[in-house]
Amino acid sequence: MKRIIIIVGVLLLIYIGYRIYRIYTLDKGLDKLLSEGAIILDVRTENEFKMGHIEGSLNISLGEIRNRYTELDTAKTYITVCSHGLRSVKAENILKEKGFKKVYNGGAWNDLQESVFFRH
Repeated sequence: MKRIIIIVGVLLLIYIGYRIYRIYTLDKGLDKLLSEGAIILDVRTENEFKMGHIEGSLNISLGEIRNRYTELDTAKTYITVCSHGLRSVKAENILKEKGFKKVYNGGAWNDLQESVFFRH
C-alpha cells in the first residue's frame, strides 16, 4: 500500500510540474500574435467546443481538418488549440503540410486562455 501511495505521489508531482511547464512555456509571443489578429483554431470536437472555449475561436475538429482546411485563409495567422495539446500539434502539422506558413501551436485551450487572456 505504501508503494502505491509513493507511485501516485510521484505521478502527481510529475503532472503538476508538466502543467506548470506548459503554462510558463506557452507564451512564445502568442499574445502578440493575437493582438495582431491571429485566429484561434480549436480542433476539438463540436461537443467539446460547446462545453467551453475561448470566445471568438473557430472550431474545426482534427477529424475534419483535412477536408475543411480550404475554408481557412493561408494568408492569416492561426493558433491551434485542443484539450491537452496533442491534437493541436497534429492540426498545426497538417495545415503546414497544406501550405499554411503562419500556424502556431497554442496547446490546451484553457492554458492559452489563462496565459494570455487572464494575465492582462
